[in-house]
Amino acid sequence: MRVLSGIQPSGSLHIGNFFGMMNSMIKWQNKSDLFCFIVNLHALTTVTDGAVLARNTLEAATDFLALGLDPSRSYFWVQGDVPEHTELTWILHNHTSMGLLERSHSYKDKISHNLTPNHGLFAYPVLMAADILLYQANLVPVGKDQKQHLEIARDIAGAFNYIYGPTFVLPEASIDEDLATIPGLDGQKMSKSYGNAIDIFLSKDELKRRVMSIVTDARGVNEIKDPDNCNLFGIYRLFIDQEAQDKLRDRYLTPGLKYSDVKKELVEIIWEYFAPYREKRERLVNRPDDVKDILKAGALKARAVAGQTMELVRDTVGLNY
Repeated sequence: MRVLSGIQPSGSLHIGNFFGMMNSMIKWQNKSDLFCFIVNLHALTTVTDGAVLARNTLEAATDFLALGLDPSRSYFWVQGDVPEHTELTWILHNHTSMGLLERSHSYKDKISHNLTPNHGLFAYPVLMAADILLYQANLVPVGKDQKQHLEIARDIAGAFNYIYGPTFVLPEASIDEDLATIPGLDGQKMSKSYGNAIDIFLSKDELKRRVMSIVTDARGVNEIKDPDNCNLFGIYRLFIDQEAQDKLRDRYLTPGLKYSDVKKELVEIIWEYFAPYREKRERLVNRPDDVKDILKAGALKARAVAGQTMELVRDTVGLNY
C-alpha cells in the first residue's frame, strides 16, 4: 500500500495543517509505504518572493520532522528537487481537457478570495495529478476541499490509460469526515491565505491573542450555546478525546458558560499539546544543514521510484527512441 500526500510551504504551518494532514501522515508511516513531500512548486501559485519560499520550505520540513515524521520509515523530500514532477505534468497536460479544469471548485474559490488568476493556479490540478501518479499511489489522504482534485487525477489517469493501455494506478481518496474541514478563527476553512489560522509554533502571547479572537455568536452567559455551529468548539475538540468532548458539549448546553473562559482553557491546552514538539523543533532549527541533508537523501529515494514510472511513460508516449 502506497500512501501519498504533500503540504504547501506557503507560510507557517498551522493546526489545520497538523490535524488535516500532518498527523495522519505521521501515523501512516507505521503501516504503509509513505510518500510525503513539501510541495514548493504548488506554492509558486501564491508566493512570489523567492527568499520567502526558500525559508518557508526549510521551515515546513523542520516542522514536519519535529512533529514526528521519520525519514527512515518514509519517503520525505521537496517536490522541486525531483524534476520528474514537472516532466510528467507536461505530458499529462496533453491529456487534460479544458472543461475538466474549468469545473474546479478550488480555482473558483481562490479567485473569489481575490487571488490573482493565472495559468499556474488554473492548472494546479494537473501538477497535483502528476504528484500522485508519479509514485503510483494507492491512497491519498485529502481534506474535503481537495476531493475534487483527486477525482481530476483519476480522470486524467483514466484518459491516459484508455489511450495507451494500463500505465497508472487509479488512486483512492481517504477522507476523515471528522476532520474534513478545520474551522479558522472566523469560521471559514482554516487557511494562511485567509488570515484566520492558528500557527503551531507561536509564542504564547501570540497564541493567546489569536485564540481570544476566535469569532463566536452573541449569546449571553445564561443562554444555551450551540456546539455544532461554534468555531471555538470546532477547534477545541481537536485537542481532546471523546469523553472530554462530551463534557464540553454538556457545558455548552447548560446555562452559565462563558466563551472567554473556554478560550482561556484552549490557550493552555494548545500550548501544552505542542510543548514536546517545540523542544525538538528548536534543536532542528539550530542544525539546518542536517535538515537539508535529510531532504537531499529523501529526494534521491523519491527519484528512484519516480524514475521507474517515467521510463514507462516515456516508452509509452514515444519519448524514448
